[in-house]
Amino acid sequence: MFSQGQIVFGIIFFIAFVILITFMYRKDKTLHRKNYKGVIWILVGFLAFFALLLAIKFGLKE
Repeated sequence: MFSQGQIVFGIIFFIAFVILITFMYRKDKTLHRKNYKGVIWILVGFLAFFALLLAIKFGLKE
């Protein structure tokens, strides 16, 4: 399906991509903590809303 060269390229690309993403994340870590403080509450609210919708859906079926 894939040639040996394509497999090697894919593996090298994946490794380089992961290293680059890790490096950039570490570089911006302090900036993200400052700018996105409190974002966890948005996630909690979204999950609670989704759970409420599921409860209503299954509650009205019965």
